[in-house]
Amino acid sequence: MKRLLLVLGGVLCVLLTSGCAQPIRLFNGYNLDGWKPYAGDPSVDSSRIWTVKDGRIRCEGKPNGYLRTTRTYSNFKLNLEWRWPQEATNSGVLLHINGPDQVWPDCIEAQLRSGDAGDIILIGESVSLEAGGQTLQPQDSRYLRIPRMQPSNERKPGQWNRYEILSQDGLIELRVNGVLQNRGTGASLRSGYIGIQSEGSPIEFRNIVLEELP
Repeated sequence: MKRLLLVLGGVLCVLLTSGCAQPIRLFNGYNLDGWKPYAGDPSVDSSRIWTVKDGRIRCEGKPNGYLRTTRTYSNFKLNLEWRWPQEATNSGVLLHINGPDQVWPDCIEAQLRSGDAGDIILIGESVSLEAGGQTLQPQDSRYLRIPRMQPSNERKPGQWNRYEILSQDGLIELRVNGVLQNRGTGASLRSGYIGIQSEGSPIEFRNIVLEELP
C-alpha cells in the first residue's frame, strides 16, 4: 500500500508540474556565470566594470558596453530590479541582441536613462516595431525612440525599481514599478541575447529572473 501511494504521489506531482516553465535565475547572486562582458574600450579589464557583491551586480558605467547572457532567448517574461546608488544617468536592458558585439548592437532596448525608464529604443537600421498604428524603424540613424505611455514613475536614487518585460511572438511590453509604460507588436527581432548596459555612472541590478514562454 505504501509503495502504491508513493507511485500515485509521483504521478500526481508530474501532472501538476508538467507544462509549467520553471523560472530561470539569470543572475545567481554570487558571480557572473552565464554572462559575457563587452566593453567598447578593449584595454579596460571587465572586472573593473562589472562586480558582484551582496547579491547585486554593480556596473561602474564606464566605458560604454554591456554584460550579456551567454545563451539566447525568444519568448519570455523577464523581471529585474535596478537602482542608482548615487547619480542617476543612463543604462538600459537590451533585448534580442543580434549580430556582432559592439557598443550599441542590433537589439530592442528597454530604456533605463533617468527619467525615461519605459521608453523603447530600436537600435539597428533593420530593427522595427509596430506602435501607435504604424511600423517604426530607424531612418537617418541607427536609433529610434518610442516614448513611454505614462509620466515617469521611477523612484529616487538609492531606491530599487522593478522592470517587468514581456517578449512573446513579436509583442514587447514594459512595466516599470507595476505600471504599463510601453507596448509594441510585430517586432522584427524575436530571439537573441539579453544584456544590461554600461553607459554613464554606477548602477546596480539584482533579482534577474526569466520565465520562458511557449
